[in-house]
Amino acid sequence: MLRAVLIDLSGTLHIAHRALPGAVEAVLRLRRAGLQVRFVSNTSSRSRRQLLDILNGLDLPVNPTELFTAPMAVVRHLADLHLRPFLLVHPDLEEEFAGLQTGDPNAVVVGFAAEHFTYPRLNRAFQLLLQGAPLLATGKGRYFQGENGLQLDAGPFLAALEYAAGTRALVLGKPAPEFFRAALADLDCPPEAAVMIGDDVEMDINGALAAGLQAMLVRSGKFRPGDEKRIARPEASTVEDLAAAADLLLSGR
Repeated sequence: MLRAVLIDLSGTLHIAHRALPGAVEAVLRLRRAGLQVRFVSNTSSRSRRQLLDILNGLDLPVNPTELFTAPMAVVRHLADLHLRPFLLVHPDLEEEFAGLQTGDPNAVVVGFAAEHFTYPRLNRAFQLLLQGAPLLATGKGRYFQGENGLQLDAGPFLAALEYAAGTRALVLGKPAPEFFRAALADLDCPPEAAVMIGDDVEMDINGALAAGLQAMLVRSGKFRPGDEKRIARPEASTVEDLAAAADLLLSGR
């Protein structure tokens, strides 16, 4: 029995400040059917507060408890281990880390920093990694769908640091199984009773399947023909968009 739906944001629900066709009504229909909805995102160029503003600007009222992000997972990990991060992230995200000590950093956090991926900042992160600092990441996506087409995500920069320092990053966002379990933690919902809907076959779909969830890949956002052939297990569905995903889920109830 399906009890919860996890929905990716950028490329699935919206692109920038524009809702994708039928997406908002799809969410409302899922809610009206009694399904618990969680919005999950690796987005690290905006704070949780900014993401909530975008969602509310789409005429989609969202309770803050309905949004779970990769930066939230990173902050929890840093706090649990009393780590002081060097933040290689977009300035808009820095408010998420306001409660942590950042002086004399002993960890490196990589998110999507856009033009703030400068040589001095990358080199500072590299030097800390050589000293033994752990490398933490919100995600390792290769690209995302922006307003002007596909754009580089944090993954290529993360890979450069891994290569240079001879280390491996701990990814705390999608596709880490712990991320999906944390998103479901307050719903009293086992993974098999939840479905993940997203546009990234590796981060959203295969990640959710590995965590024991059901999954649905949408042909919007960063989806490219052939992505459906890379789904790890055949029981995952591929649908046109979020509206079609809602149609399929509700038809089986």
